[in-house]
Amino acid sequence: MPMSPQLKSVLKRSWPTIRIVLSVALLWKATSGIDWHALLSSELHLKPQWLIAGALCICLAYIGGGLRWGLLMRKAGFQGSLRGYIALYFSGGLINQGLPSTLGGDSYRAIAGTHLTKTGNLSDQTGMANELSHANEIKQASPKLRLGFAMVFLDRLIGLAGNNLLGGIGLILGGTTLAVWGQKLGYLITALMLLAGMLAALALWWQPLLNILSKLLERFELSKALPSIRLAFAWPANLGQALFALAIHCLNILAIGFCLKAYGADVPIEALMIGIPALSLLLMLPISISGWGLREATLTSVLALWGVSPSLTVLGSLSYGAITVLCVLPGAYKLLKK
Repeated sequence: MPMSPQLKSVLKRSWPTIRIVLSVALLWKATSGIDWHALLSSELHLKPQWLIAGALCICLAYIGGGLRWGLLMRKAGFQGSLRGYIALYFSGGLINQGLPSTLGGDSYRAIAGTHLTKTGNLSDQTGMANELSHANEIKQASPKLRLGFAMVFLDRLIGLAGNNLLGGIGLILGGTTLAVWGQKLGYLITALMLLAGMLAALALWWQPLLNILSKLLERFELSKALPSIRLAFAWPANLGQALFALAIHCLNILAIGFCLKAYGADVPIEALMIGIPALSLLLMLPISISGWGLREATLTSVLALWGVSPSLTVLGSLSYGAITVLCVLPGAYKLLKK
């Protein structure tokens, strides 16, 4: 039975509040078993240098992500500066910290990226504001705007592939701690990701499949996306993209590892290689505000299998979230400049 327009409207207005409640509930669940008094009165010595190292890794990860997205945009024919695309990437990350899902930040940079000039400024402010206010009407958007959204989607797709590949490698290294079948699952995921990469490269090399892809892109008026797709998935560029995506995700893993180490928790790298990719997949579900609560609950459950104290895990995770907010604050410059 189809949902009535009134019910859809009510659900749309109330969903942000529901997500806030879920975030608070998950955060309470993750911290409810911690004796904070005993923890704070114990010999807990904070080492701020590890938090600084974590912040550096987060900034490098954002710069790397912005650089990759910028190269995809320029391959599609947009003429914005790479420095400007990196700045917009930070702005999108800042928006994501205040919205229930990544849609807000992604929509912003998809739209703003199409207005970015060679000098790093944003052109046609009035038109951009109108597009931002109708960001959910992609079907009615201009071909240029749809191309911008396609580049953001392509950037996210590469990141997802790197995340899954890293998770597969992590399961190969430490999956036996997670479950008896953990290592086999790691081999399966890794093999599937490599197979998908080879099939994508084949489709861009074999002319009949390439013709089908070209016609499909023409149907949606996205023909200019083909060079960017080649940059992402054609051989040997796909090898470089895979390594670059792995490097970005490794920076995020190091950032969380450093935040945990700041409180004295020594976490095996394979545990983080399993926990963080799994967490990234969970964060795609719109059930929390920027991962708060969900991140703490997930990491506490996963790292406990390696004997990591839930109290230290929560402290490290909260520190990681707070440092991420601080790292993306430079993105406010691009937003306030409008």
